[in-house]
Amino acid sequence: MIVRLLSGVAKRLLAAVVVMVGAATLAFGALHLIPGDQVSILLGPNSAASPEVRAQIRSDYGFDRPLVVQYAQYLSNVVRGRLGESYQQNQPVSALIGGQVWPTLQLAAAALGLALVIAAVSAVATAGRRPAWRSLASAWELVAVSTPAFWTGLLLLTAFSFQLHVFPVAGAQDLRSLVLPALALALSLAGVLGQVLREGLETALRQPFATTARARGLSQLAVTTRHAFRHAAVPLLTLAGWLTGTLVGGVVAVETVFGRPGIGALILLAVSTKDMPVVMGIVLLCGLIFVVTSLLVDLLAVVVDPRLRAEAVAV
Repeated sequence: MIVRLLSGVAKRLLAAVVVMVGAATLAFGALHLIPGDQVSILLGPNSAASPEVRAQIRSDYGFDRPLVVQYAQYLSNVVRGRLGESYQQNQPVSALIGGQVWPTLQLAAAALGLALVIAAVSAVATAGRRPAWRSLASAWELVAVSTPAFWTGLLLLTAFSFQLHVFPVAGAQDLRSLVLPALALALSLAGVLGQVLREGLETALRQPFATTARARGLSQLAVTTRHAFRHAAVPLLTLAGWLTGTLVGGVVAVETVFGRPGIGALILLAVSTKDMPVVMGIVLLCGLIFVVTSLLVDLLAVVVDPRLRAEAVAV
């Protein structure tokens, strides 16, 4: 049994390595597919570097070597955490990303956690209930999904910062400054997650085990939370993991609206100034986030659903 479990873990780790190699290949290919001299691309449009500096960059990146050798050298540098230098900002890419990633991770984690809580409360309260309650929940979920996160953020700012003065307008000084950005991101996520969880709960509530639980005298809420929720949680976790990978786009807009530091501002600056080393580093970061999230979702799914543990052992 242990050998089979280790084999399953090894397969997932191998898949994670393939994804990271794919992300690195995408970043490497983007640099070489852009028309023009690679050194000029790395330096950016406003650089006036000396010939000596250009020669050093060409040597560091191996542009004077065959493409296969350049690719192997790039992969080797990525494995060692060497993502290159931002010549426009005169800092290593790893230092730039490392200095901005923590506020973004805080915001993404807070938004995802809040979205899961809102979705769970909404779905549990309305699954299998009267059609009017279900319709009301579906209506707010549709509105939440249809509203862009930046627009939700502007509405929250107007109400709770400019009018009521409850939360700060901008910055990332304390937990209070995290509430509105996290809520702006969470509402649209909660709308999608709530719909999926409600469908899963209602499907589980129609199963024989739910009928047996009711026959034993359990209330509708007890049957939903103790029995049906576990069956509906696996699709919820899978969708939450996929949505985590899409959070980067929402984070960029929300961080801009609320004036928060983070990857969002770094992405905007890198794209606007054509800072390719930073763009390549962010591509790798997105790949890493996807890999880690997928692994966590797989582990949590096995913990939540005993049937998946049995399948993992049987494979």
